[in-house]
Amino acid sequence: MRRTLSLALAATAVAATTIPGVSVAATPDTVRWGACPEKVAAPRLECSTLEVPLDYRDPGGRQIEIAISRLASKEPSQRRGVLLTNPGGPGVTGLGYPAALAGSGLPRKVLDSYDVIGFDPRGVARSAPVACDLTPEQQARGNFPTYAHTAADVAREAGSARTIAEQCATSRTAWMLPHTTTANTARDMDRIRAALGEPEVSYLGASYGTYLGAVYTTMFPERSDRVVLDSSLGPGGYDFTAMRLFARGLDDRFPDFAAFAAARPEYGLGTTPQQVTAKFFDLAERLEANPVRGVDGTLFRGITFGELYADAGMPRLAETWRALDTDRPLPIDPPSADMDNFFAARFSVVCGDTRWPGTVREYQRTVAVDRLKYPMLGGSTAGIGPCAFWPAERVEPPVRIGDRGPSNVLMVQNERDPGTPLAGAQELRRAFGQRATMVTGDQGGHGVYPFGPNTCAKDAVTTFLTAGQRPPQDLACAAEPSEQQ
Repeated sequence: MRRTLSLALAATAVAATTIPGVSVAATPDTVRWGACPEKVAAPRLECSTLEVPLDYRDPGGRQIEIAISRLASKEPSQRRGVLLTNPGGPGVTGLGYPAALAGSGLPRKVLDSYDVIGFDPRGVARSAPVACDLTPEQQARGNFPTYAHTAADVAREAGSARTIAEQCATSRTAWMLPHTTTANTARDMDRIRAALGEPEVSYLGASYGTYLGAVYTTMFPERSDRVVLDSSLGPGGYDFTAMRLFARGLDDRFPDFAAFAAARPEYGLGTTPQQVTAKFFDLAERLEANPVRGVDGTLFRGITFGELYADAGMPRLAETWRALDTDRPLPIDPPSADMDNFFAARFSVVCGDTRWPGTVREYQRTVAVDRLKYPMLGGSTAGIGPCAFWPAERVEPPVRIGDRGPSNVLMVQNERDPGTPLAGAQELRRAFGQRATMVTGDQGGHGVYPFGPNTCAKDAVTTFLTAGQRPPQDLACAAEPSEQQ
Protein backbone atom coordinates (compact mmCIF):
# COMPACT_ATOMS: atom_id res chain seq x y z
CA MET A 1 0.00 0.00 0.00
CA ARG A 2 2.96 2.19 0.38
CA ARG A 3 4.13 0.02 -2.19
CA THR A 4 4.43 -0.60 -2.31
CA LEU A 5 23.37 9.77 -19.96
CA SER A 6 25.75 9.67 -23.70
CA LEU A 7 29.06 8.74 -22.19
CA ALA A 8 32.85 9.06 -22.91
CA LEU A 9 33.51 7.77 -26.37
CA ALA A 10 34.54 4.16 -25.97
CA ALA A 11 36.84 2.23 -28.22
CA THR A 12 34.86 0.36 -30.83
CA ALA A 13 33.45 -2.79 -29.25
CA VAL A 14 31.34 -5.61 -30.54
CA ALA A 15 28.54 -6.71 -28.23
CA ALA A 16 27.62 -10.25 -29.20
CA THR A 17 23.98 -11.09 -28.57
CA THR A 18 22.18 -14.36 -28.18
CA ILE A 19 20.05 -13.73 -31.26
CA PRO A 20 21.51 -16.16 -33.81
CA GLY A 21 23.68 -14.52 -36.43
CA VAL A 22 23.48 -11.05 -34.95
CA SER A 23 26.21 -8.90 -33.46
CA VAL A 24 25.82 -5.33 -32.32
CA ALA A 25 28.48 -2.64 -32.51
CA ALA A 26 28.36 -0.37 -29.47
CA THR A 27 28.92 3.18 -30.71
CA PRO A 28 27.97 5.52 -27.84
CA ASP A 29 27.98 9.30 -27.94
CA THR A 30 29.84 11.53 -25.50
CA VAL A 31 28.71 11.44 -21.90
CA ARG A 32 27.36 14.62 -20.41
CA TRP A 33 26.68 14.10 -16.74
CA GLY A 34 24.39 16.64 -15.18
CA ALA A 35 21.72 17.19 -12.57
CA CYS A 36 19.23 14.44 -11.85
CA PRO A 37 15.45 14.85 -12.06
CA GLU A 38 14.01 16.40 -8.93
CA LYS A 39 12.39 13.20 -7.67
CA VAL A 40 15.69 11.29 -7.61
CA ALA A 41 18.10 14.14 -6.92
CA ALA A 42 20.57 13.37 -4.14
CA PRO A 43 23.97 14.70 -3.06
CA ARG A 44 26.69 13.80 -5.60
CA LEU A 45 24.28 11.80 -7.79
CA GLU A 46 24.64 12.68 -11.49
CA CYS A 47 22.35 11.72 -14.36
CA SER A 48 22.36 11.53 -18.15
CA THR A 49 20.85 9.53 -21.01
CA LEU A 50 22.05 6.97 -23.53
CA GLU A 51 20.44 5.92 -26.80
CA VAL A 52 20.09 2.19 -27.46
CA PRO A 53 18.38 0.21 -30.21
CA LEU A 54 14.75 -0.68 -29.67
CA ASP A 55 15.40 -3.92 -31.56
CA TYR A 56 18.93 -5.30 -31.37
CA ARG A 57 18.32 -7.25 -34.58
CA ASP A 58 18.19 -3.83 -36.25
CA PRO A 59 20.80 -1.77 -34.36
CA GLY A 60 20.62 1.10 -36.83
CA GLY A 61 16.84 1.35 -36.61
CA ARG A 62 14.61 3.00 -34.08
CA GLN A 63 16.38 4.12 -30.91
CA ILE A 64 15.06 4.60 -27.38
CA GLU A 65 16.58 6.57 -24.54
CA ILE A 66 17.80 4.99 -21.32
CA ALA A 67 18.21 7.15 -18.21
CA ILE A 68 21.33 6.41 -16.18
CA SER A 69 22.93 7.78 -13.03
CA ARG A 70 26.31 7.78 -11.33
CA LEU A 71 27.53 8.10 -7.77
CA ALA A 72 31.23 8.58 -8.48
CA SER A 73 33.96 7.31 -6.19
CA LYS A 74 35.52 10.07 -4.13
CA GLU A 75 38.82 8.19 -4.04
CA PRO A 76 40.17 7.88 -7.62
CA SER A 77 43.29 6.10 -6.39
CA GLN A 78 41.11 3.34 -4.91
CA ARG A 79 38.60 3.14 -7.75
CA ARG A 80 38.40 -0.33 -9.26
CA GLY A 81 35.76 0.32 -11.91
CA VAL A 82 31.96 0.57 -12.07
CA LEU A 83 29.28 -1.25 -10.11
CA LEU A 84 26.09 -1.51 -12.12
CA THR A 85 23.02 -1.90 -9.92
CA ASN A 86 19.37 -2.90 -10.10
CA PRO A 87 16.89 -2.85 -7.18
CA GLY A 88 14.44 -5.41 -8.55
CA GLY A 89 10.98 -5.22 -10.01
CA PRO A 90 10.43 -5.53 -12.88
CA GLY A 91 8.80 -2.14 -13.26
CA VAL A 92 10.87 -0.38 -10.58
CA THR A 93 12.96 2.70 -11.27
CA GLY A 94 16.68 2.31 -10.55
CA LEU A 95 17.86 5.84 -11.28
CA GLY A 96 18.06 6.83 -7.62
CA TYR A 97 19.27 3.42 -6.43
CA PRO A 98 22.98 4.33 -6.05
CA ALA A 99 22.04 7.07 -3.60
CA ALA A 100 19.57 4.76 -1.84
CA LEU A 101 22.29 2.14 -1.42
CA ALA A 102 24.66 4.72 0.01
CA GLY A 103 21.95 5.89 2.40
CA SER A 104 21.20 2.31 3.45
CA GLY A 105 24.72 1.62 4.63
CA LEU A 106 26.70 0.57 1.56
CA PRO A 107 30.19 0.43 3.11
CA ARG A 108 32.56 3.30 2.41
CA LYS A 109 35.20 0.99 0.97
CA VAL A 110 32.68 -0.20 -1.61
CA LEU A 111 31.73 3.37 -2.47
CA ASP A 112 35.43 4.22 -2.80
CA SER A 113 36.09 1.18 -5.00
CA TYR A 114 33.43 1.90 -7.62
CA ASP A 115 31.44 4.44 -9.48
CA VAL A 116 28.00 3.12 -8.57
CA ILE A 117 25.74 3.18 -11.63
CA GLY A 118 21.95 3.15 -11.66
CA PHE A 119 19.47 3.15 -14.51
CA ASP A 120 15.81 2.94 -15.35
CA PRO A 121 15.36 -0.27 -17.35
CA ARG A 122 13.70 0.07 -20.72
CA GLY A 123 9.98 0.61 -20.34
CA VAL A 124 10.31 2.09 -16.85
CA ALA A 125 9.92 5.70 -15.67
CA ARG A 126 12.37 7.81 -17.72
CA SER A 127 13.46 5.07 -20.13
CA ALA A 128 10.81 4.90 -22.86
CA PRO A 129 8.00 4.21 -20.36
CA VAL A 130 5.29 1.78 -21.38
CA ALA A 131 1.61 2.03 -20.54
CA CYS A 132 -1.45 -0.22 -20.34
CA ASP A 133 -3.98 2.52 -19.52
CA LEU A 134 -5.06 0.70 -16.40
CA THR A 135 -7.97 2.09 -14.43
CA PRO A 136 -7.55 2.81 -10.70
CA GLU A 137 -9.62 -0.30 -10.03
CA GLN A 138 -7.33 -2.44 -12.18
CA GLN A 139 -4.26 -1.00 -10.46
CA ALA A 140 -5.78 -1.69 -7.05
CA ARG A 141 -5.91 -5.38 -7.88
CA GLY A 142 -2.16 -5.49 -7.27
CA ASN A 143 0.27 -8.16 -8.37
CA PHE A 144 -1.79 -11.25 -7.54
CA PRO A 145 -5.02 -12.59 -9.08
CA THR A 146 -8.13 -12.72 -6.91
CA TYR A 147 -7.92 -15.66 -4.52
CA ALA A 148 -9.74 -18.59 -6.14
CA HIS A 149 -11.59 -21.16 -4.06
CA THR A 150 -13.22 -22.94 -6.99
CA ALA A 151 -12.73 -23.56 -10.69
CA ALA A 152 -15.52 -21.08 -11.33
CA ASP A 153 -13.52 -18.38 -9.52
CA VAL A 154 -10.63 -18.93 -11.94
CA ALA A 155 -12.96 -18.71 -14.93
CA ARG A 156 -14.39 -15.41 -13.68
CA GLU A 157 -10.90 -13.99 -13.12
CA ALA A 158 -9.95 -14.86 -16.69
CA GLY A 159 -12.17 -12.08 -18.06
CA SER A 160 -10.39 -9.38 -16.09
CA ALA A 161 -6.98 -10.81 -16.99
CA ARG A 162 -7.85 -10.88 -20.69
CA THR A 163 -9.03 -7.26 -20.57
CA ILE A 164 -5.73 -6.07 -19.08
CA ALA A 165 -3.71 -7.99 -21.67
CA GLU A 166 -5.78 -6.47 -24.48
CA GLN A 167 -5.31 -2.97 -23.06
CA CYS A 168 -1.54 -3.46 -22.99
CA ALA A 169 -1.55 -4.84 -26.55
CA THR A 170 -3.51 -1.85 -27.91
CA SER A 171 -1.98 0.96 -25.84
CA ARG A 172 0.05 3.83 -27.32
CA THR A 173 3.25 1.97 -26.37
CA ALA A 174 2.29 -1.46 -27.73
CA TRP A 175 5.22 -1.22 -30.18
CA MET A 176 7.51 -1.69 -27.16
CA LEU A 177 6.01 -4.99 -26.02
CA PRO A 178 8.10 -7.48 -28.05
CA HIS A 179 11.30 -5.67 -27.08
CA THR A 180 10.73 -5.04 -23.37
CA THR A 181 12.48 -8.15 -22.10
CA THR A 182 15.18 -9.07 -19.63
CA ALA A 183 17.55 -10.06 -22.46
CA ASN A 184 17.23 -6.66 -24.10
CA THR A 185 17.71 -4.90 -20.77
CA ALA A 186 20.91 -6.93 -20.39
CA ARG A 187 22.00 -5.72 -23.83
CA ASP A 188 21.25 -2.17 -22.69
CA MET A 189 23.50 -2.78 -19.69
CA ASP A 190 26.31 -3.78 -22.02
CA ARG A 191 25.78 -0.57 -23.98
CA ILE A 192 26.13 1.32 -20.71
CA ARG A 193 29.36 -0.55 -19.99
CA ALA A 194 30.77 0.24 -23.43
CA ALA A 195 29.71 3.87 -23.20
CA LEU A 196 31.49 4.20 -19.88
CA GLY A 197 34.65 2.92 -21.53
CA GLU A 198 34.88 -0.06 -19.20
CA PRO A 199 36.13 -3.46 -20.41
CA GLU A 200 34.17 -5.13 -17.59
CA VAL A 201 31.48 -4.22 -15.09
CA SER A 202 30.72 -5.48 -11.61
CA TYR A 203 27.09 -5.89 -10.67
CA LEU A 204 24.83 -5.78 -7.62
CA GLY A 205 21.23 -6.82 -8.21
CA ALA A 206 18.40 -7.66 -5.82
CA SER A 207 15.22 -9.69 -6.30
CA TYR A 208 14.27 -9.60 -10.00
CA GLY A 209 17.64 -7.87 -10.43
CA THR A 210 19.25 -11.24 -9.71
CA TYR A 211 17.70 -12.70 -12.83
CA LEU A 212 18.76 -9.64 -14.83
CA GLY A 213 22.31 -10.10 -13.52
CA ALA A 214 22.24 -13.83 -14.24
CA VAL A 215 21.13 -13.13 -17.80
CA TYR A 216 23.80 -10.47 -18.28
CA THR A 217 26.65 -12.62 -17.04
CA THR A 218 25.36 -15.51 -19.17
CA MET A 219 25.18 -13.39 -22.32
CA PHE A 220 28.38 -11.44 -21.62
CA PRO A 221 30.54 -13.63 -19.35
CA GLU A 222 33.81 -12.06 -20.50
CA ARG A 223 32.54 -8.59 -19.55
CA SER A 224 31.34 -9.52 -16.07
CA ASP A 225 33.73 -8.77 -13.23
CA ARG A 226 32.27 -9.37 -9.75
CA VAL A 227 28.59 -10.33 -9.77
CA VAL A 228 26.48 -10.20 -6.59
CA LEU A 229 22.94 -11.60 -6.68
CA ASP A 230 20.93 -10.75 -3.58
CA SER A 231 17.69 -12.71 -2.98
CA SER A 232 17.48 -14.74 -6.16
CA LEU A 233 14.75 -15.89 -8.45
CA GLY A 234 15.13 -19.31 -10.00
CA PRO A 235 16.90 -19.84 -13.33
CA GLY A 236 13.65 -19.27 -15.22
CA GLY A 237 13.32 -15.74 -13.87
CA TYR A 238 9.92 -14.28 -13.14
CA ASP A 239 8.00 -17.11 -14.79
CA PHE A 240 4.90 -19.04 -13.72
CA THR A 241 7.04 -21.21 -11.45
CA ALA A 242 8.29 -18.10 -9.64
CA MET A 243 4.76 -16.77 -9.32
CA ARG A 244 3.60 -20.01 -7.71
CA LEU A 245 6.65 -19.96 -5.39
CA PHE A 246 5.34 -16.81 -3.72
CA ALA A 247 2.85 -19.03 -1.89
CA ARG A 248 5.66 -21.20 -0.58
CA GLY A 249 7.53 -18.03 0.36
CA LEU A 250 4.69 -16.87 2.61
CA ASP A 251 4.51 -20.32 4.20
CA ASP A 252 8.26 -20.19 4.85
CA ARG A 253 8.08 -16.72 6.36
CA PHE A 254 4.77 -16.66 8.25
CA PRO A 255 5.98 -18.57 11.35
CA ASP A 256 8.29 -15.62 12.14
CA PHE A 257 5.27 -13.32 12.30
CA ALA A 258 3.14 -15.84 14.19
CA ALA A 259 5.82 -16.03 16.89
CA PHE A 260 6.15 -12.23 16.95
CA ALA A 261 2.41 -11.63 17.38
CA ALA A 262 1.92 -14.46 19.90
CA ALA A 263 4.62 -12.96 22.12
CA ARG A 264 2.72 -9.63 22.16
CA PRO A 265 -0.80 -10.28 23.45
CA GLU A 266 -1.58 -6.55 23.30
CA TYR A 267 -2.38 -7.01 19.60
CA GLY A 268 -5.17 -9.45 20.44
CA LEU A 269 -4.25 -11.88 17.65
CA GLY A 270 -3.63 -14.91 19.85
CA THR A 271 -1.13 -16.04 22.43
CA THR A 272 0.27 -18.99 20.50
CA PRO A 273 1.52 -19.25 16.91
CA GLN A 274 -1.33 -21.64 16.20
CA GLN A 275 -3.88 -19.04 17.31
CA VAL A 276 -2.26 -16.34 15.19
CA THR A 277 -2.37 -18.68 12.18
CA ALA A 278 -6.04 -19.38 12.83
CA LYS A 279 -6.66 -15.62 13.01
CA PHE A 280 -5.18 -15.26 9.52
CA PHE A 281 -7.70 -17.64 8.01
CA ASP A 282 -10.55 -16.17 10.05
CA LEU A 283 -9.79 -12.65 8.84
CA ALA A 284 -9.30 -13.76 5.24
CA GLU A 285 -12.69 -15.50 5.23
CA ARG A 286 -14.50 -12.60 6.90
CA LEU A 287 -12.98 -10.01 4.57
CA GLU A 288 -13.88 -12.02 1.50
CA ALA A 289 -17.51 -11.89 2.60
CA ASN A 290 -17.43 -8.32 3.96
CA PRO A 291 -14.46 -6.10 3.03
CA VAL A 292 -13.40 -3.56 5.66
CA ARG A 293 -12.27 -0.10 4.55
CA GLY A 294 -11.66 -1.37 1.03
CA VAL A 295 -9.65 -4.39 2.14
CA ASP A 296 -11.01 -7.70 0.87
CA GLY A 297 -9.63 -11.19 1.40
CA THR A 298 -7.20 -11.09 -1.52
CA LEU A 299 -5.83 -7.70 -0.53
CA PHE A 300 -5.50 -8.84 3.08
CA ARG A 301 -3.40 -11.78 1.94
CA GLY A 302 -1.30 -9.45 -0.22
CA ILE A 303 -0.77 -6.97 2.61
CA THR A 304 0.36 -9.77 4.90
CA PHE A 305 2.75 -11.06 2.25
CA GLY A 306 4.19 -7.61 1.53
CA GLU A 307 4.71 -6.52 5.11
CA LEU A 308 6.72 -9.66 5.82
CA TYR A 309 9.43 -8.55 3.39
CA ALA A 310 11.15 -6.99 6.42
CA ASP A 311 11.06 -7.56 10.16
CA ALA A 312 10.36 -3.85 10.54
CA GLY A 313 6.95 -4.43 8.95
CA MET A 314 5.75 -6.82 11.63
CA PRO A 315 4.44 -4.23 14.14
CA ARG A 316 2.56 -2.43 11.37
CA LEU A 317 1.15 -5.71 10.11
CA ALA A 318 -0.04 -6.67 13.58
CA GLU A 319 -1.70 -3.26 13.96
CA THR A 320 -3.34 -3.71 10.55
CA TRP A 321 -4.73 -7.08 11.52
CA ARG A 322 -6.07 -5.65 14.77
CA ALA A 323 -7.68 -2.74 12.91
CA LEU A 324 -9.35 -5.08 10.42
CA ASP A 325 -10.47 -7.39 13.21
CA THR A 326 -12.10 -4.57 15.18
CA ASP A 327 -13.02 -2.16 12.33
CA ARG A 328 -10.61 0.57 13.43
CA PRO A 329 -8.73 3.03 11.17
CA LEU A 330 -5.93 1.30 9.30
CA PRO A 331 -2.30 2.18 10.11
CA ILE A 332 -1.42 2.03 6.41
CA ASP A 333 -2.06 4.54 3.66
CA PRO A 334 -4.24 3.75 0.64
CA PRO A 335 -2.50 3.81 -2.73
CA SER A 336 -2.43 7.28 -4.22
CA ALA A 337 0.14 7.36 -7.01
CA ASP A 338 -0.65 6.36 -10.59
CA MET A 339 1.04 2.96 -10.96
CA ASP A 340 0.10 2.28 -14.58
CA ASN A 341 3.73 2.40 -15.74
CA PHE A 342 4.85 0.09 -12.94
CA PHE A 343 2.30 -2.57 -13.81
CA ALA A 344 2.69 -2.10 -17.57
CA ALA A 345 6.46 -2.55 -17.39
CA ARG A 346 6.03 -5.47 -15.04
CA PHE A 347 3.59 -7.24 -17.32
CA SER A 348 5.75 -6.49 -20.37
CA VAL A 349 8.79 -8.24 -18.90
CA VAL A 350 7.09 -11.01 -16.96
CA CYS A 351 4.73 -11.96 -19.78
CA GLY A 352 7.26 -11.32 -22.55
CA ASP A 353 10.22 -13.23 -21.13
CA THR A 354 8.56 -16.65 -21.09
CA ARG A 355 5.37 -18.34 -22.19
CA TRP A 356 2.72 -18.91 -19.54
CA PRO A 357 -0.08 -21.48 -19.54
CA GLY A 358 -2.67 -20.35 -22.06
CA THR A 359 -5.90 -22.08 -21.02
CA VAL A 360 -8.23 -21.53 -18.12
CA ARG A 361 -8.24 -25.25 -17.38
CA GLU A 362 -4.49 -25.27 -16.71
CA TYR A 363 -4.86 -22.54 -14.09
CA GLN A 364 -7.81 -24.31 -12.54
CA ARG A 365 -5.57 -27.34 -12.03
CA THR A 366 -2.69 -25.38 -10.50
CA VAL A 367 -5.02 -23.50 -8.19
CA ALA A 368 -6.53 -26.76 -6.98
CA VAL A 369 -3.05 -28.08 -6.16
CA ASP A 370 -1.56 -24.95 -4.58
CA ARG A 371 -4.66 -23.99 -2.61
CA LEU A 372 -4.30 -27.26 -0.70
CA LYS A 373 -0.51 -27.18 -0.48
CA TYR A 374 -0.12 -23.49 0.46
CA PRO A 375 -3.57 -22.32 1.57
CA MET A 376 -2.49 -18.85 2.66
CA LEU A 377 -1.67 -17.65 -0.84
CA GLY A 378 -1.74 -20.59 -3.25
CA GLY A 379 -5.28 -19.94 -4.47
CA SER A 380 -4.06 -16.58 -5.74
CA THR A 381 -0.51 -17.02 -6.99
CA ALA A 382 -1.38 -20.14 -9.00
CA GLY A 383 -4.27 -18.29 -10.61
CA ILE A 384 -4.77 -16.69 -13.99
CA GLY A 385 -3.37 -13.29 -14.94
CA PRO A 386 -2.71 -11.17 -18.04
CA CYS A 387 0.24 -13.34 -19.10
CA ALA A 388 -2.22 -16.08 -20.09
CA PHE A 389 -3.51 -13.80 -22.87
CA TRP A 390 -0.30 -12.01 -23.86
CA PRO A 391 0.50 -11.48 -27.56
CA ALA A 392 2.13 -14.57 -29.01
CA GLU A 393 5.03 -12.76 -30.71
CA ARG A 394 8.42 -13.52 -29.14
CA VAL A 395 11.63 -12.06 -30.55
CA GLU A 396 13.75 -14.86 -29.06
CA PRO A 397 13.58 -17.72 -26.55
CA PRO A 398 14.50 -17.13 -22.89
CA VAL A 399 18.17 -17.03 -21.97
CA ARG A 400 19.25 -20.34 -20.46
CA ILE A 401 21.31 -19.85 -17.31
CA GLY A 402 24.19 -22.35 -17.14
CA ASP A 403 27.66 -23.02 -15.82
CA ARG A 404 29.77 -21.74 -18.72
CA GLY A 405 31.87 -18.73 -17.80
CA PRO A 406 34.18 -17.48 -15.06
CA SER A 407 33.62 -18.38 -11.43
CA ASN A 408 32.68 -14.85 -10.38
CA VAL A 409 29.13 -14.98 -8.97
CA LEU A 410 28.26 -14.58 -5.29
CA MET A 411 24.69 -15.30 -4.24
CA VAL A 412 23.33 -14.16 -0.86
CA GLN A 413 19.98 -15.29 0.45
CA ASN A 414 17.79 -15.30 3.54
CA GLU A 415 16.42 -18.74 4.39
CA ARG A 416 12.87 -17.47 4.93
CA ASP A 417 12.39 -15.00 2.10
CA PRO A 418 8.75 -14.57 1.02
CA GLY A 419 9.49 -12.80 -2.27
CA THR A 420 12.30 -15.00 -3.60
CA PRO A 421 12.05 -18.22 -1.61
CA LEU A 422 15.16 -20.24 -0.85
CA ALA A 423 13.94 -23.08 -3.09
CA GLY A 424 14.19 -20.86 -6.18
CA ALA A 425 17.61 -19.52 -5.22
CA GLN A 426 18.87 -23.07 -4.76
CA GLU A 427 17.73 -23.91 -8.30
CA LEU A 428 19.70 -20.94 -9.65
CA ARG A 429 22.72 -22.00 -7.62
CA ARG A 430 22.57 -25.46 -9.19
CA ALA A 431 22.21 -23.97 -12.65
CA PHE A 432 25.34 -21.85 -12.19
CA GLY A 433 27.40 -24.83 -11.06
CA GLN A 434 31.05 -23.86 -10.50
CA ARG A 435 30.36 -20.25 -11.49
CA ALA A 436 28.70 -19.39 -8.16
CA THR A 437 29.14 -19.54 -4.42
CA MET A 438 26.09 -19.09 -2.20
CA VAL A 439 25.81 -17.60 1.28
CA THR A 440 22.58 -18.18 3.19
CA GLY A 441 21.53 -16.46 6.39
CA ASP A 442 19.22 -17.97 8.98
CA GLN A 443 16.96 -14.93 8.71
CA GLY A 444 13.55 -14.00 7.42
CA GLY A 445 12.69 -11.24 4.98
CA HIS A 446 13.54 -10.11 1.49
CA GLY A 447 16.98 -8.62 0.90
CA VAL A 448 20.36 -9.07 2.54
CA TYR A 449 22.74 -6.33 1.38
CA PRO A 450 23.53 -3.77 2.66
CA PHE A 451 20.63 -3.27 5.09
CA GLY A 452 19.87 -6.75 6.42
CA PRO A 453 20.66 -7.81 9.99
CA ASN A 454 23.03 -10.68 9.15
CA THR A 455 26.59 -9.37 9.50
CA CYS A 456 28.13 -12.66 8.35
CA ALA A 457 26.32 -12.54 4.99
CA LYS A 458 26.88 -8.82 4.49
CA ASP A 459 30.59 -9.08 5.24
CA ALA A 460 30.89 -11.81 2.60
CA VAL A 461 29.51 -9.43 -0.03
CA THR A 462 31.72 -6.52 1.00
CA THR A 463 34.83 -8.73 0.96
CA PHE A 464 33.96 -10.01 -2.50
CA LEU A 465 33.25 -6.57 -3.97
CA THR A 466 36.36 -4.97 -2.50
CA ALA A 467 38.90 -7.80 -2.40
CA GLY A 468 37.52 -10.29 -4.90
CA GLN A 469 37.43 -13.06 -2.31
CA ARG A 470 34.46 -15.37 -1.87
CA PRO A 471 33.99 -18.09 0.75
CA PRO A 472 35.83 -21.22 -0.46
CA GLN A 473 32.51 -23.07 -0.52
CA ASP A 474 28.83 -22.39 0.07
CA LEU A 475 28.39 -20.84 3.51
CA ALA A 476 25.53 -20.93 6.02
CA CYS A 477 25.43 -17.96 8.41
CA ALA A 478 23.81 -18.33 11.81
CA ALA A 479 20.84 -16.15 12.81
CA GLU A 480 21.52 -12.73 14.25
CA PRO A 481 19.02 -10.66 16.25
CA SER A 482 16.90 -8.11 14.43
CA GLU A 483 15.19 -5.06 15.89
CA GLN A 484 11.89 -6.93 16.15
CA GLN A 485 13.26 -9.89 18.13
